[in-house]
Amino acid sequence: MNAEEPNTEEAAVDEPKAEELNLPQAFLLLATNDQDGEAEVPAYVLRTTLAGAILAELDQLGAIGLQGKHVRATGQAPQTDFQHQWELIRHKSRPHTPKRWVSMLEGRAEVQRVYEGLASRGIVEHVGDRHLGLFKSTRYPEKDHAPESALLTKIQAALKGGPSDAKTTALIALLEAAGLLVRLFPVADRKWARELAEDYWPSRAVIGELRMIRLAEDEAAMLTDPVRAKHPG
Repeated sequence: MNAEEPNTEEAAVDEPKAEELNLPQAFLLLATNDQDGEAEVPAYVLRTTLAGAILAELDQLGAIGLQGKHVRATGQAPQTDFQHQWELIRHKSRPHTPKRWVSMLEGRAEVQRVYEGLASRGIVEHVGDRHLGLFKSTRYPEKDHAPESALLTKIQAALKGGPSDAKTTALIALLEAAGLLVRLFPVADRKWARELAEDYWPSRAVIGELRMIRLAEDEAAMLTDPVRAKHPG
């Protein structure tokens, strides 16, 4: 090894592994174009699915669970970036359904916060486009491909019928709910993936919320488009 070559033992220690990313980070990384840093799905899909990923992360930690039709805090305060969301669930006077929590937790600010967490780890880069001296938009192109590569390898193995840990299975369900799984893995077993997404309560909540958003958009479009209103579909 010469002076210009990295120490492979040190690199192995410093390199982020797939399991070190929480579910919101993993989802956002896979939902973002590596080159231009733009989301691969519409903003509302990104925000909604990220909210579902937060619920899934807390569920994986054993901090919340589905009891009947409602989400409830079930454990001690988790060591997580999403303790604030856990506190909201824990202290809510009335319990809510998973779909309601997805609606309440989604937001642009949370997407930005998770992106910035990835940027602070050197996985993506914060890039701002200026317009008339002001930042018009922010993008997060990939800086270190190793974490995403590790995620894709684990997902590919699970899709081929190999062993899968709970986090990987949850991530597959969320990607399917967002419509991203088929883009990442065009030959994946969609029937299995759809059943998985419908069976796992956080991803099922995402599917339900996205369906309501799309229905509301269709209704709004029909109200503003007389031709479409007369001839829907």
